[in-house]
Amino acid sequence: MSSGSATHLPLSVAVLGGGLAGLSAGCALADAGYQVELFERRPYLGGRASSYELPGTGEVIDNCQHVLLGCCTNLIDFYYRLGVEEQIRWYDEITFILPGGHSSMLKPGALPPPMHAAPSFLESTVLDLMDKLVIARAMLALVPALPEDDGESFLSWLLRHGQTQTAIDRFWSPVLISALNDELDRVSVHYAAMVFRESFLKSAEAGRMGVPAVPLSELYGTAAQYIEARGGKVQLRTAVDSIRPDADGVGVCVGAEAVRADYVILATPFSSVDKLLPDAPELKALDDELQKLETSPITGIHLWFDRQITPLEHAVLLERTIQWMFHKSKILATRRGSTEGGSYVELVVSSSKTLLEKSRAEIVELAVRELGEFFPAAREAQLVKATVVKEVHATFSPLPGSDAFRPGHASPWPRIFFAGDWTATGWPSTMEGAVRSGYGAAETLTRSAGRNDRFLVPDLPAKGLMRLFE
Repeated sequence: MSSGSATHLPLSVAVLGGGLAGLSAGCALADAGYQVELFERRPYLGGRASSYELPGTGEVIDNCQHVLLGCCTNLIDFYYRLGVEEQIRWYDEITFILPGGHSSMLKPGALPPPMHAAPSFLESTVLDLMDKLVIARAMLALVPALPEDDGESFLSWLLRHGQTQTAIDRFWSPVLISALNDELDRVSVHYAAMVFRESFLKSAEAGRMGVPAVPLSELYGTAAQYIEARGGKVQLRTAVDSIRPDADGVGVCVGAEAVRADYVILATPFSSVDKLLPDAPELKALDDELQKLETSPITGIHLWFDRQITPLEHAVLLERTIQWMFHKSKILATRRGSTEGGSYVELVVSSSKTLLEKSRAEIVELAVRELGEFFPAAREAQLVKATVVKEVHATFSPLPGSDAFRPGHASPWPRIFFAGDWTATGWPSTMEGAVRSGYGAAETLTRSAGRNDRFLVPDLPAKGLMRLFE
């Protein structure tokens, strides 16, 4: 990597980590004229949002199903930057199914926000009248403003606002556990309210759900070409051992080689930060804070059946261990053609602590049995193959008070900057939070370099009556 000490040469930036935070930072800086070199220890890009070929099958699977919402403005901007926006399949409706197959759909209607989904909500048959009344009352409490994190859990808030157990089990929990990847008694009021206010209430566009229609590594692998087309480099299978800042730049130690850069963006998981930074009092203080962040697992269960088990492309599965069904053979077929008569589904279990000690065979048996309760055709179908992917440290938990432990993008070392969904983005641990962190770190770096490049894009504007509360 070239030095930026000569004024005619572009400033050089080493990005450590090829997840969404590192990719978004690297692409933004490469586009702004910086010389970017990105290091990723794995043979593929995407980090926790990646895919790989399942040995012996020829099947390419995502490590876990990732979705986005219309309110994810920076992630959507990143897709447009890479030119992959057409590879996202958008949905305006969500189907909720009870065991036995009874279902209801939530979708926007003609009323202005925040009432745009009210007609379909009122028609729901998975909730009774009392459930709907208490949910509506709680939603109205979220309309005026986003509550601060005062240390209360969202479960406590729900109980304080008179929610029935059915309302919690069939509405609040399915949405929030999937969005925030933890139980309601471990989620701050601020982030739980953000999910509903930003997506359900603000506008119909904000609540649209997007699902990648190609494997994740194919989606994000285009970032390598993007950086390289702008004079940068992407080094896969390259682990960085340590970084050593000095007055003139940063030494990036890769095995026996020391690469020089003007700046470094550290975009690794927060658990590995202390392994890379120089041993100093500043590191201990930082590490003490990061150690207070907790993580939560996600489990993806991939099942291939010999026949179609449902016409649905996705659904929320209520009151069982499995929580979401994504009909991958149909979702991928929207871009790739034939489903070839069978069903490939991915079942997602967020906050899957109860599955960590279970074997693959136990999880598959549980999943197939429960799937048959929602889709009777699955009971008659033959399971052709199956696999289970456990992401033990999938996200950090949005515990009440946890924002106090999330650092900003600037570090105690002037030439080193932090990116990752664990930084102080104002968002929970999501793909949107990761991209916001990458763009934010890139902006902070450019200010340090004497420029003021802007990469972060605004939130979606409120529509309808919600404009009164902007």
